Amino acid sequence: MPPSDPNAPEPFPDAARDPERDRLSGRVRRFAQVGAGLAGAGAQLSANSLFGGSDADARNARALKAALGNLKGPLMKAAQMFATVPDLLPPDMAAELAELQTNAPSMGRPFVRRRMAAELGADWAGRFGSFELDAAHAASLGQVHRATTTDGQRLAVKLQYPEMQSAVESDLGQLRALIGLFRRLDGSIDPSEMADEIGARLREELDYQREARLMRLYARFFANRDDIVSPEPVAALSTHRLLTMTWLDGAGLLSFKTAPLEVRNRIAALLFDCWWRPMTHIGVIHGDPHLGNYSLTPGAERLNLLDYGCVRIFPPGFVAGVVRLYRGLAHDDRDEQVEAYRSWGFKGLTHDLVDVLNVWARFIYGPLLDDRVRTVANGVAPGQYGRAEAFKVRQALKEKGPVTIPREFVFMDRAAIGLGAAFLHLGAEHNWRALFEASLEGFSEAALADRQAEALAAAGLTA
Repeated sequence: MPPSDPNAPEPFPDAARDPERDRLSGRVRRFAQVGAGLAGAGAQLSANSLFGGSDADARNARALKAALGNLKGPLMKAAQMFATVPDLLPPDMAAELAELQTNAPSMGRPFVRRRMAAELGADWAGRFGSFELDAAHAASLGQVHRATTTDGQRLAVKLQYPEMQSAVESDLGQLRALIGLFRRLDGSIDPSEMADEIGARLREELDYQREARLMRLYARFFANRDDIVSPEPVAALSTHRLLTMTWLDGAGLLSFKTAPLEVRNRIAALLFDCWWRPMTHIGVIHGDPHLGNYSLTPGAERLNLLDYGCVRIFPPGFVAGVVRLYRGLAHDDRDEQVEAYRSWGFKGLTHDLVDVLNVWARFIYGPLLDDRVRTVANGVAPGQYGRAEAFKVRQALKEKGPVTIPREFVFMDRAAIGLGAAFLHLGAEHNWRALFEASLEGFSEAALADRQAEALAAAGLTA
């Protein structure tokens, strides 16, 4: 059996010889593929702005969706990230982009053979007991294959699509140009820092060695629990663009929608712990709320956390601001609210602007401020979670703004909305405030900073 020592050397390609590195030729090809569609969308956005009308937002949304609808890869993923930040885009545009499909057609068998040989060498197949050439799952940046070790241990093998680094750089450049146009036409929110954040996270997501380290980080964090489990990376069968890990059996979250309430509540509590406890203890969140990133054993006794490509490490001061705003809202302390926003980098704060920001904050924190058993939201479909509040914020910012949203909010918002939608799918009922207060036990910024530094060092990560 190949060694699975997490400290074993991990092959890393020589950048000068690496055919998958960010290359000008790759960018040019991708630019040509994407550019025409986005140019057409930009022209349509400008025309809609010029001629106006009550349905301009809806027409803008349809134009952008038409431009992106047939594209795959980083641009599609970035567009969906923008769509899941509710206070960035108009509701019509967010709704249209949220419907875009990130699943790409899987690579064919000859392509898979070539990619595996490029990562592990010509004798790659002999290093596995078995390897299914047809993908078990295909997504926007890569696909997953079932395999076994030479002694039969089941594996999940995540293989990145070719030339993704070039595609990311090309797509981000073009999306930035389109977002710049949108900013000029709308003006209520400056998305520049958000674009920087999404670019940084997409580049991290291409680094499968980093994902393996994050997998170890979460495994160590939940090491004293048997109800939250991470796969184990297999370093000897992994590279910068190939991540091999142990296979964890489980059923998808939506298969439990009709389970007894007790079971659904247990799942919700596990999801809450998976997100909030790493955040309040070591300043880390799992920023991708996709339901496919979780699975559960038949009786929901165990939650498997499967994907670590989109994990955000926060400065301790930002997390302290999260807690400060929660307490400021809970005690109606205006000074604490203002200081929390200021600590996050909001500029030009006025009482009117704080009132607007609090509309969104009271939505995000709402379940945590209510000391009783309740659902996350009554009578709201998962896909509509946060839309009404986001619309109120946008309308108010057109009068009080513009405002630059700090980049950290991209994945904070994205994960919070995704988590709330999962709770709505489950119909879970909890005293969410009690769960959150339990996660804050012993909280201080200094203690978090110490724990974070220790946890990152142990996993071989940097902030």
